[in-house]
Amino acid sequence: MLTRRHIRVKVMQCIYALIQSKEESLEKQQKFLNVSIANVYSLYLLMLSLLLELRELAEQHVTASNKKYISDKKDAYPDKSKFVNNRLLVQLAENAALKEALEKRKLNNWYLNEEYVKIILKDITESEVYKKYMSEPTSSYALDKELIIKLYKEVIAPNDKIYEYFEDDKLTWVDDIPIVNTFIVKLLKKAKEDETFSYFLPKLLKDEQDMTYAKDLLSKTLLHNAEWESIIAEKTPKWDTDRIAEIDHILLKMAICEFLHFASIPEKVTINEYLEIAKEYSTPKSSIFINGILDKVVREFKETGKMQKIGRGLL
Repeated sequence: MLTRRHIRVKVMQCIYALIQSKEESLEKQQKFLNVSIANVYSLYLLMLSLLLELRELAEQHVTASNKKYISDKKDAYPDKSKFVNNRLLVQLAENAALKEALEKRKLNNWYLNEEYVKIILKDITESEVYKKYMSEPTSSYALDKELIIKLYKEVIAPNDKIYEYFEDDKLTWVDDIPIVNTFIVKLLKKAKEDETFSYFLPKLLKDEQDMTYAKDLLSKTLLHNAEWESIIAEKTPKWDTDRIAEIDHILLKMAICEFLHFASIPEKVTINEYLEIAKEYSTPKSSIFINGILDKVVREFKETGKMQKIGRGLL
């Protein structure tokens, strides 16, 4: 689920939090990193569970509608239960492993905050995508899946209320929402009707090496901070430290750390990754500034033999 770029962002956030809190304990920052990474999976499970809650609430509405003597216009579909019986939603609802994972982590956020589910279901039922789906008499797994993907992309993911809720609940989730939403859409697109329970419970990290990389990048960037500061100062003699954006400073240190302490990662990969992160998290001109500094650093390291790279490298 998480790529090396996502891991770099997590490390950047940890270092930024350390600077803001003036917390010097490396142990605490490593713990913060572990929790921050683990929380991405909790957010993923919560977003899947939102689909389950939407289906359950829709089912309650259908049951209530069936008891009415006079149906509302919005209930006048060939099959009022079509959304409730959506094959992909049923597939998720019947996933015992998913249910167990939610219960294990006590992720009952939507049960405790049902108003958000009601808001989104209202938006869904008022959307043209939903109306078209409900009006068509035909159905299939492919059509059902197409609907959920469209609703997720057009109604659920862009919902401001959900964003505000996550922002208030866990601050790190604000940056995780786009990562999780993109992953879920890709996962749903590849889903098949006969998928095993485990399909919807992917690994958070590719392997243990990713977690080792995250911990090493954090610790080595922090433990060699003075050395990285000196290198940056040499390459920016006309710049006061205060003039360099804090995020830029952190990204430069992390990149220099990768040059010298991560031999299997090619310098081009390192530079490209941090430039992309800078474009998303720092100022408009940050990527140009960082690129210029890192080019100088790489040239010097190569000339002096300070930087030794091996293998094809890892992204």
